[in-house]
Amino acid sequence: MKQSMDNQSVKALIKYRTERANDTLLEAKTLIENSFYNAAVNRLYYACFYLVSALLVKYQINAQTHVGVKQMFGLHFIVSQKLPAKYGRFYNQLFNDRITGDYDDFITYDKEMLDEIYPKANEFIKELQKFISKN
Repeated sequence: MKQSMDNQSVKALIKYRTERANDTLLEAKTLIENSFYNAAVNRLYYACFYLVSALLVKYQINAQTHVGVKQMFGLHFIVSQKLPAKYGRFYNQLFNDRITGDYDDFITYDKEMLDEIYPKANEFIKELQKFISKN
């Protein structure tokens, strides 16, 4: 059985994962600007993943895998309506796009797709940061 972290450790981990999310969002922007669209999808997913995992840490919700993080986020924050359903749909789609882009052959994302999902990822991160800091 995993020991729970003390409050100081929880705060430090949330801060670290939030910083990782923001840095990774910036990496994605740089990749988009240089037309590395598949890599940008990967970085957008990870930026959101880091923040979702920070949210789970705050509420002491354990998840061991990417699928587990997605499921716990949906169960504890989307199904319960603590966060809007659009964020659950977006995170699920980004999760699937990242897997497809990383592992499937002949998948090429384009500027049009990134022009659509980058602002959504940016909003997702900003809204989750607000939720983490106020709750």
